[in-house]
Amino acid sequence: MYSRREFLQVTAATAAILGTNTPLGAWAAGQKITQDQLLDFEAKGNVTLLHLTDIHAQLVPVYFREPSVNLGVGEVNGLVPHITGQDFLTRYDLKRNTLDAYALTYLDFNEMAQVYGRVGGIDRMKTVVDAIRAERPENTLLLDGGDTWQGSYTSYKTQGMDMVQVMNALGVDAMTAHWEFTYGTDRVNELIEALDFPFLVGNVRDTEWDEPVFEAINYFERGGVKIAVIGQAFPYTPIANPRYMIPEYSFGIREEEMAKNVEKARANGAELVVVVSHNGFDTDRKMAQRVKGIDVLLSGHTHDAVPEAVQVGKTLLIASGSHGKFLSRLDLDVQGGEVRDYSFRLIPILSDVITPDPEMRKLVQEIRAPHEQELRRELAKTESTLFRRGNFNGTFDDLICDALLEERDAQIALSPGFRWGASLLPGQAITVEDVHNMTSITYPAAYRSGMTGNTLKEVLEDVADNLFNKDPYYQQGGDMVRVGGLGYTINPNGTAGNRVSNMQLLETGEPIQASKEYTVAGWASVNEGTEGPAIWDVVTNYLEKKQSVNITPRDHVKVTGV
Repeated sequence: MYSRREFLQVTAATAAILGTNTPLGAWAAGQKITQDQLLDFEAKGNVTLLHLTDIHAQLVPVYFREPSVNLGVGEVNGLVPHITGQDFLTRYDLKRNTLDAYALTYLDFNEMAQVYGRVGGIDRMKTVVDAIRAERPENTLLLDGGDTWQGSYTSYKTQGMDMVQVMNALGVDAMTAHWEFTYGTDRVNELIEALDFPFLVGNVRDTEWDEPVFEAINYFERGGVKIAVIGQAFPYTPIANPRYMIPEYSFGIREEEMAKNVEKARANGAELVVVVSHNGFDTDRKMAQRVKGIDVLLSGHTHDAVPEAVQVGKTLLIASGSHGKFLSRLDLDVQGGEVRDYSFRLIPILSDVITPDPEMRKLVQEIRAPHEQELRRELAKTESTLFRRGNFNGTFDDLICDALLEERDAQIALSPGFRWGASLLPGQAITVEDVHNMTSITYPAAYRSGMTGNTLKEVLEDVADNLFNKDPYYQQGGDMVRVGGLGYTINPNGTAGNRVSNMQLLETGEPIQASKEYTVAGWASVNEGTEGPAIWDVVTNYLEKKQSVNITPRDHVKVTGV
């Protein structure tokens, strides 16, 4: 908990997140903040939408550093969420060294973390949700954007049941999905059966009959308004994740299907149409431009935290961050089938300010109890900040690459550009739980194989096109594959197949030769039958040998053309 001095510091600068019509309010410096003040909101209209997404199975509070680089290409260059750091603060007229800066940027992260502490925790989220529901009992709808069942030690051990339990207890009204599918078809169906609420996915069809697999739309009444909620799963799941785990399912953006579902909802009397999506922000922005009739589009997948509703035509586009760091509240005045007015706030889940809900805390403790000793086991200490987010580098992925190079005796290491994973501060112990927060997937084999220079370039080029294609409908989200032992230059604004150049083997300084074979270690291969130790075992062994790590900023990836 905070000291009195720290608590007063916390309360001094909450303006940007405690506003009225937008989260950019005007709380005076030095004014003490309480939980009640954090949640104070001038209710508007007859419907309140609450949105959380991309929790990645984080049950307890964490540190989470926002990215220093989040590039946009084409028409979205320079638009939110593709601005970071000081540019972000300037865009929203926010001040450095405040809660706003800590919550929404990477600036002064280590120093501000000492003041403002951890974020998230499902027991804190429960307190916030219940407080809003108590205020608006007949008006509130809670929607989950997916990436909920995966990303932690306990979710791996329980195959997602821990998150089903807590989301049932949280009172979610509906959800969509992405990483959920990596438990395989049978387990996904088992977990859906255990849900107390609808699992909505309108863009997945079976491969044999080309028929919808899941319910696409569910109807709710809140504040006298008939609401249609349409679910949209991540469209590229069988590409970004193993196809063999879900061979019966066919995915896609399916824009025409979305348009038909919107029309169907309106024909069935829906006065408010809400899409809970896992497309990613830029994809959702394009969909909002092209599919008419969507009133609110709740975006997930790309982990963006945007402190305002972005209006695209008549659609309000909402992005609510990740890892339980934020809960979005959107109040709507719906009259005659139209949104006449709204108020929005991105609420930070400050774990040291918000009182944990006792029943949810008890449930979390029960889930974690059989694993607590292993979760807390210390492997090493970090002397530097460890984080994942950033288009090209993340220090925890640098650590993973170092472990792969040494433990798998490789020349080059590859680590996927996943955006999930909590952060650690200098001086913290690295525990088994921390390693799993970065690596916990259902296909964890750390392979070791030969790859030619040409193959390595193809891998980098394919990922770069997935990330930097100027058409958002061809983007898959995530960040660039992380590399160890390899340097290269990248131009994100280049053309497909021509973004990566100057590849170099760092050990010798020699250029990578197209026909020469190199020993490469990596993990999270989507190919069935991949062999090797689990990545968390590789990293654990490495850390236990090192006892202490210090990952300094690396410059082996050169970025041009931006």
